[in-house]
Amino acid sequence: MPRPAPAAAGPPLLIACALGIERFALRGGRERSSTRPPVVTLRTGMGPQAAERALERALCEGAATARSPVVASGFCAGLAPGMRPGDVVVAETTRDHRPGARDIVCRDNGPLLQALRQRGLTVHTGLLRGSDHIVHGAERAALHASGAVAVDMESAATLRAAHRAGARPVAAVRVVVDAPEHELVRIGTVRGGISAFRVLRCVLPVLFEWHRSLPLPRR
Repeated sequence: MPRPAPAAAGPPLLIACALGIERFALRGGRERSSTRPPVVTLRTGMGPQAAERALERALCEGAATARSPVVASGFCAGLAPGMRPGDVVVAETTRDHRPGARDIVCRDNGPLLQALRQRGLTVHTGLLRGSDHIVHGAERAALHASGAVAVDMESAATLRAAHRAGARPVAAVRVVVDAPEHELVRIGTVRGGISAFRVLRCVLPVLFEWHRSLPLPRR
């Protein structure tokens, strides 16, 4: 007896991260998920230029991921006092490090926030700033004073490249690996890194749920 034709499916979810350890954590979360919608985990390399180039290649015309929703994920530095390693940041907007850069708005984040909080995670939302270097001390405080809740080197560039390639759902979901009271240069870095790694493994099933909630793109 012939099998029924599969239901129409949209493009795979494209998750971009910079580091091998981030990709390893995200793939570990995939293996533990009971449902596995199509997903591509793209390691871009560190820095905004590497992220932008990798996304441009992944979203070029004819690629399997050309129309994919895009999520920037991995680790970040928290900027607000009281943030701790293992907290999650869901961007409302991202902004590149270049002067006069235009904000990229991440719409429809409600399901992400709700699902993450239902898992008992501490979630922050707001402006996620881009940088082209690791941020410490006074620069961290200045970015927070400008309205940002967290900073990383790839998210803003990733989402900018995604928007430039065509309208699509985008999100940035990052896990805090260091924070004002828990900077990477201090003792406790290893403990904070382990906490962040474990939380990042828990994030991927939430991204699957978000992907499934999206309407199929018009062709």
